[in-house]
Formats: sequence, C-alpha cells, structure tokens
Amino acid sequence: MVLTDTKKKTSKITDWVKPGDKSGEFKRQQSSFRNFISAEPGARFPAEKGRYHLYVSYACPWASRTLIARKLKGLEDYISFSVVHWHMADKGWRFVTESDTDAEGEAVIPDPVEGHESFTHLRDIYYDVDPEYAGRFTVPVLYDKIQKTIVNNESSEILRMFGTEFNHLLPEPYRSVDLYPENLRDEIEKAEAWHYDLINNGVYKSGFATTQAAYERNVVALFEALDKVETHLGENKPYWFGDVLTEVDVRLFVTIIRFDPVYVQHFKCNIRDIRSGYPNIHRWMRNLYWTIPAFKDTTNFLHIKRHYTKSHTQINPLGITPVGPLPDVLPLGAGEQVWGWAEKGGFCMSSSC
Repeated sequence: MVLTDTKKKTSKITDWVKPGDKSGEFKRQQSSFRNFISAEPGARFPAEKGRYHLYVSYACPWASRTLIARKLKGLEDYISFSVVHWHMADKGWRFVTESDTDAEGEAVIPDPVEGHESFTHLRDIYYDVDPEYAGRFTVPVLYDKIQKTIVNNESSEILRMFGTEFNHLLPEPYRSVDLYPENLRDEIEKAEAWHYDLINNGVYKSGFATTQAAYERNVVALFEALDKVETHLGENKPYWFGDVLTEVDVRLFVTIIRFDPVYVQHFKCNIRDIRSGYPNIHRWMRNLYWTIPAFKDTTNFLHIKRHYTKSHTQINPLGITPVGPLPDVLPLGAGEQVWGWAEKGGFCMSSSC
C-alpha cells in the first residue's frame, strides 16, 4: 500500500532549520524506530540469514556506516541491501526508475522487497509500517521482510547489531572482527560523543546554519575538534586506537571522506581542507580507503557530490556540482607506511600485517 502525505506540516523535509527559528541552528531529529536484532532465544527480531533488508543512500554518511560494518563483518550473504537515488526533493529519498541513468553504483535499484512493487519513495515504507508517521524519512532503514516492519533507523545501533548479533552464524575470520571490543568501550563512547557533536554533526550545523552567528560558532568548534583529531593521530597510528580497528574509525571516516569533496565548499567548512591542512588525518583516511575494501567499496563520490549540491537548493539554488578536488582521494605516496587488513583472503587487525 502506498500512502500519500496528507498531513499538514509547518515545514518541508528540505527545511533543515525550521522556518521562524531565530537561532539559525540545525537540530537533528532523533531516530524513531529503535528495536534490535538479537541472537538471544525468543527474540522478537532474531538473527537469521536472509530475513532483513537494509535501505541506504551512498550520499548519507550515517547510512554508509552500516554498509561498512556489513562488509567488515562478512554479512553480504546474510543481509540484503539497496540504494536510493541520490536526489532528495520534497518527498524525500526516492527509488531509481528504469529511466534513471545518472546514479551508477552497486544495488542502486527499485525497492526489491516483495510487496513493495508500487513503492516509489522511502516514505512509502515508513507509512506502510506506520500510517501516522510524522518524522523525517531517513536512511538507513533496517527492515524485517517477515514481519514487514522497520526494525531500526538509527545508524549507530544498526552498526552495533551487525557487529555482534550474527556472530554465531558467521565463519572465521568474520566472527572475530570486533568493532566494539569490551576493553575499549569506555574510550570508544567518550571519543564518539565529541566526534558526533562537533564533527559528524558539526559539518551539518555549520552548513545548514541560517545566521552568521550560528555558522561561525559551529564552524570554529568543528575545526577545533579536527585539530584535536590531528594531534591524536600524530603518532603515526593506523587506527584511532593504534593497531585496533574499531567503530570509531568507521564513524569518523564517513565524515572525513566527504570533507574535501563536499563540506569545504558546500557547507562552508573552509578554514582548512583535509589534504593540505591535516596531514595525519589525511594519512589515516587514505590508509582506510586504499587498504580495507569495506571503506573504498562503499564510497560513491558521484552520489555524494550530486546529492549535496543538487538536493540542498537553499544552499546551492542553481544545483551546480563542483568538479574538484581531483582525484577524489589521493593515492598513498611512495615511502608512506601502509597498514594491511586482508592478506590472501584472511584478516589482519594489526599494523604488523
């Protein structure tokens, strides 16, 4: 069933700061669906192969977190996925059609879930699950194909589920990939708290600000946080915690990889760029991108650049997409230390690979 949006709203999906909000501050909506897949017996949403579908956008950093985790954990044959078109208009994310030729990428397809053949937009899934839904139609969406409902649309929680709840079904070495190791959990939580507020969400708070004061306050805080990251990574660390890849790297990477192509110009985050202003962050980002396929294979610059520049018409009303920077990611230079992940099909969680 496809429901049309007949609800009267005071603002549009594309109003990132509510009309009349004199603070000029972008305020991110809380996710609405917060159930969990669990390996525990009797769980409402049990961990089963082929039961769940993940809806994402390559443009969205939050959704990309879940794609990276899905690949790092070897869940490709366990959880299907599909990708919406990069353009977001007043009805939100839409699915591609046969006439679309401008959204290349793996799994960029119409809604593949049985019973959804008439669905044209992600909103159709939200309304099918809850006809009274009144929030944003966000990605990622983790969907249960058996119960025909949304399990969860909070990326950080989906990332955690992927990291643990399917382990009993997975072969080695994927079972041993631990993105949230118990001995580092306190430090992970502390790092992610300020990364989220000041960097992951900080670029949006800068770019969507509608007053000069709100913009300057947030962009200065953003670059102070990036300075802190640069110092932390200054000891030639391959990952945030040295030799151990964790979800901190996943969650930070999705913002940093978009920084120079989009956030510098589109969100006016231009105090410095990454490739010339932050050598340690730049090295860390390129190491993840070039040596771990889960990071590179889930990064689609066509979707990233076109979404931001052609969907955010209040920022870029003519929808012109800048060509550069070129290349999207600089190669690892001669003489740079390279940290491996995969070796002959196996996994190496250490810089000694």
